[in-house]
Amino acid sequence: MKNRFTYLISAGLAIFSISSGCRQNQQEVLAVSKPNILIIVADDLGYSDIAPFGGNIETPVLTKLAQEGISFSRFYVQPTCSPSRASLLTGNDNHTAGVGIMSEMDYPALQALNLSGYQGHLNKEVVTIPEILRENGYHTYMTGKWHLGEGQGMDPFDRGFEQTFILGTGGGSHWNDRKALSPLQHMDYTRNGVQVEPSPEFYSSQAYTDSLMSFITRGEGDQKPFFAYLSYTAVHDPLHAPDEYIAKYKGKFDMGWDSLWTERMENLQSLGIIPTNLTASPTNPFVPRWESLTPDQKAAYARDMEVYAASVDYLDMSMGRIITYLKDQGMYDNTLIIFLSDNGANGAHARDYPGNGDGTYLSSFDNRLENRGKKGSYIETGAGWAQASSSPFRYFKSFTSEGGIRLPMIIKMPGKMTQAGQWNKSMVHVTDILPTILEITGSAYPSQFKGQSIHPLIGRSILPLLNGTASSLPPGKGYGWELFEMRAYIRDNWKILRLPAPLGSGEWELYDVEKDPSESQDLSEEFPEIKNELIQAWMEYAKTNGIHDHNGHYDSLYRANYSNPTSH
Repeated sequence: MKNRFTYLISAGLAIFSISSGCRQNQQEVLAVSKPNILIIVADDLGYSDIAPFGGNIETPVLTKLAQEGISFSRFYVQPTCSPSRASLLTGNDNHTAGVGIMSEMDYPALQALNLSGYQGHLNKEVVTIPEILRENGYHTYMTGKWHLGEGQGMDPFDRGFEQTFILGTGGGSHWNDRKALSPLQHMDYTRNGVQVEPSPEFYSSQAYTDSLMSFITRGEGDQKPFFAYLSYTAVHDPLHAPDEYIAKYKGKFDMGWDSLWTERMENLQSLGIIPTNLTASPTNPFVPRWESLTPDQKAAYARDMEVYAASVDYLDMSMGRIITYLKDQGMYDNTLIIFLSDNGANGAHARDYPGNGDGTYLSSFDNRLENRGKKGSYIETGAGWAQASSSPFRYFKSFTSEGGIRLPMIIKMPGKMTQAGQWNKSMVHVTDILPTILEITGSAYPSQFKGQSIHPLIGRSILPLLNGTASSLPPGKGYGWELFEMRAYIRDNWKILRLPAPLGSGEWELYDVEKDPSESQDLSEEFPEIKNELIQAWMEYAKTNGIHDHNGHYDSLYRANYSNPTSH
């Protein structure tokens, strides 16, 4: 039976489409049952890490969510953390939002140009989901990673969230010791814009979940709906997890990353998500064969993946806590839940963060085998496990290849969904989330906000996919990417990709990502007209979004990151 919320939304939208004179009726219908909204973001989680997407890590909460909702097999984000978060919260390209670069990286030549799209923080030319919903009767809460600017006017407390407990920067220790990613960075936690010290028992996923539940509890009295943004720092390096969770995975990854990559690919094939004739990804020059490693290297890397899996497992459990809370409070049946990852698995090494090159800071950590993953350690998965986590795709985080930008997303609408447990293969972009939320909540997107002209949205609502009125989106909508000189443009099943040498050919390549999601066969010579059309589309995208021709500003960036993958 169609749930009451879906019926009311559908009825309201139908009324709206008949006549603008019926807007008041639509608003009255929507006001009957405006949904709560919970967006949950995992940090650096690979496409095939979670069980619903072919992973062998225990994620029963996400498995249950996928059974009750829809899983999207072609969901795209930006290549790294803050650009994705900027697009998610604003429905705009990351350059339009001011995050064409990462604030913690050093680009002197580019930064000297003072370009609006390359400020490294969220600008005032875009409006955020909480800014819109707060003016439409919603409580707005955030816990976890912000990474979109620090200082006066840039805190999430300044961008529409009424209650916050956040880490302003990109990552660091998951414990209370506040050990940053490098000596050039810092870790400050703030509550409603005021710096606070984490408790001695602090562990990131637990603390973010606890704080969000406390915010929701405080807002229950007035019966207003809530918008909650739960932005975990797991599974960003350094990898940490409670001992009992690490113990669950002892020996589970001794087979190595080559075998794990194949296992994940075969699992996705059995789910019908990727072609069955796919056999291998392009050779990754940064990843040695597992058999070539020494026994000590294998032991260290296997332990690191055990910690990574434990972190994912704990994140899943934490999600289960808030879902149970919503059920106990009678809120679950009227809550829209969106789960996604912000970019591909992280294949970089700790030594490559600015400030870590001389090894001084990293030498202060205890990375003995038995201490890896505990407080005082600093470990990461490296390129080998990141490639396996991104199976069956090419590369991982930072790249505009599929492994960097194609990630899992699961959406559960309020009530029971008619398409519960199904997959949807439509191309969906992170900028589509904001317009979808606007349509579901009956909120309008402003042309101006607080006296500032606002960029129009580039995304489109996917509500027809969620309420069952359509199984696919209209074709022809294209999306572009640019970060660190890595470029891409996708329209329907066609994709052009340009990765600078030596990471790629340095030239535009053409792929059919429906038949060849691992981007192993360049079709440039076979379909030159399609390639040229997409190149022109990317040029228009670049012009529209103020993308700068960097002309080698990133020549050394990320090229040394994976040059010595077995140093551990």
